[in-house]
Amino acid sequence: QVQLVESGGGSVQVGGSLRLSCAASGYIYSLSYIGWFRQAPGKEREGVAVNSAGGSSTLYAASVKGRFAISKDSAKNTLYLKMNSLKLEDTAMYFCAAGNVFTLRPGDFPAWGQGTQVTVSS
Repeated sequence: QVQLVESGGGSVQVGGSLRLSCAASGYIYSLSYIGWFRQAPGKEREGVAVNSAGGSSTLYAASVKGRFAISKDSAKNTLYLKMNSLKLEDTAMYFCAAGNVFTLRPGDFPAWGQGTQVTVSS
């Protein structure tokens, strides 16, 4: 069983930055890919960034490429999402998830955290 706990969300103005963290525990090594997803009110959940377990491969959604960066600290079993140049449309609940498919499709990820809210205001 995999446990994922997100933190670091909050309120920020347009153009600001935040760093999200996801602490992983349990049988995390049974899953090859870990990433960030988000869901805005009234919208479907979407993939933001996914990283392979070894860190050699990364996928980014087109809407965040160049502004967001995914990274991990393997010693701490922690995944990060550094978000720069935040826009109003980045407002959402952000989730950490782990799975065995290298994709941004949320349905391919069986393990999920509870989420952390990010609110961007003007």
